[in-house]
Amino acid sequence: MLPLLISSQIREADAWTIKNEPISSVDLMERASRAFVGWFINHFPERNERISVYCGTGNNGGDGLAIARMLHQHKYQNISAKAARFSDKSTADFDVNMQRLHDCGLDIITINKGEIPTEDGHIIIDALLGSGLNKPLEGDYKSLVDYLNSLQKTVVAVDVPTGFFADGEVPPDATVLNAELVITFQQAKINFLLPESKNHIACWETVNIGISEEFTRSLNSAYQYVEEKDIRKILKHRKPFSNKGTYGHTLVIAGEARTMGAALLCSSASAYAGAGLTTACIPGNGLTALNSYMPELMAIIRDGDTLPDIDWDKFKSIAFGPGLGTDENALELFAYVLTNYNKPLVIDADGLNLLANNSTLWQALPPGSILTPHMKEFDRLFGTHTNWWARLQTAKQQAAERNIYIILKNDYTITATPDGKLYFNSTSNAAMATGGMGDVLTGILASLLSQGYTAEQACIAGVYIHGKAGDELALPNRMNVVLPGRLAQQLPVTMAKLMA
Repeated sequence: MLPLLISSQIREADAWTIKNEPISSVDLMERASRAFVGWFINHFPERNERISVYCGTGNNGGDGLAIARMLHQHKYQNISAKAARFSDKSTADFDVNMQRLHDCGLDIITINKGEIPTEDGHIIIDALLGSGLNKPLEGDYKSLVDYLNSLQKTVVAVDVPTGFFADGEVPPDATVLNAELVITFQQAKINFLLPESKNHIACWETVNIGISEEFTRSLNSAYQYVEEKDIRKILKHRKPFSNKGTYGHTLVIAGEARTMGAALLCSSASAYAGAGLTTACIPGNGLTALNSYMPELMAIIRDGDTLPDIDWDKFKSIAFGPGLGTDENALELFAYVLTNYNKPLVIDADGLNLLANNSTLWQALPPGSILTPHMKEFDRLFGTHTNWWARLQTAKQQAAERNIYIILKNDYTITATPDGKLYFNSTSNAAMATGGMGDVLTGILASLLSQGYTAEQACIAGVYIHGKAGDELALPNRMNVVLPGRLAQQLPVTMAKLMA
């Protein structure tokens, strides 16, 4: 896992690297600026492009001055360096880079308090304020950022866009210099992975600046970024002399007359993800659809007010809720499951709604169960939130207090674990934003539990595989929409590639 650090930890890691590498702070700044420029010149190769580099007087501004100098040395012909002198203070490394810029013959335009510069550049490099910002912009910085936003230029931010918080709550009315691209140092900032970033950051790229990975891991950050190598370590190969019983039996309790699609998608995903057997507990009028859709699936029929006769010991996992409804029959069925089954459940959709509306159900929820809410379902379960950072803290708290796993779905789906960790997923794409995709994820999770994966392994690997299958369908084929049924069929291929 790649640790994701909050701002104070980033400063701590920088300081440790400076002391123990050892390297001077200005040389570390030089290394970071060189990494930025290496990425920049490969993607903006036109040497006659008019580029304006806006610098504050802190270390982010020092980066900007070094970047301006390096671009000039790379024969960019129209570099304009502008220093916002809204304070009498400046860092020592900023001052060093100011002198170096003078020495290489590049003029620097000073922006004093109350001034707004004339801007005719095509690209703006934003090095005004960095990751240490902890309050909204005001005064001269706000006026400058508002002006630059009004120009609608291509903005490339150094590490963090000016006005955007690297972590913590982002005020809904925050003034941010909106960036087409952020080239960020060492790792993504946590707030890049939350929906509040979408209005301010079109895309981001990380560049390695040599911060000690051993030390960053020692900080034991609560926030972790899941990479492919992590999934390769989790997934288990099928072994010789195994049989269907080796890979467990999943029970999917889902579907109503008008929502059988949810049961079909969830059950098929369980089978495609590798469960040895999958049984769908569905209403009788859905049996023909089930047999037609996927004959490999078995069925337990539930009708009307009569609870189904279930041999609980047969099942290694249960997925509960997709398309089930929330009437009295569904509530009675949920209570029936909780009374008789003590292994972790995977709960989605109407199962989550039943939990939200009936607090007594929580008391019987088996430890290690997995909840898979989207934003609205999460707020129904745990109260209204006004921002995603607050949702992260609630997810971490609730997972620990209730000894459960919470999968909070978004572009970088987050898994909260009972030990206080938050795992951000690195796969998926917008083509997957279609109804039924969550039903497939639920089936994958239950399937992995049936196969003997721990709840934590099932969450981390299941979310990754789900997104990876969507990526394999959408990105190479330039598909605008990936349908969930097609994604379920892709699962064996995706998993085989990851285990190759």
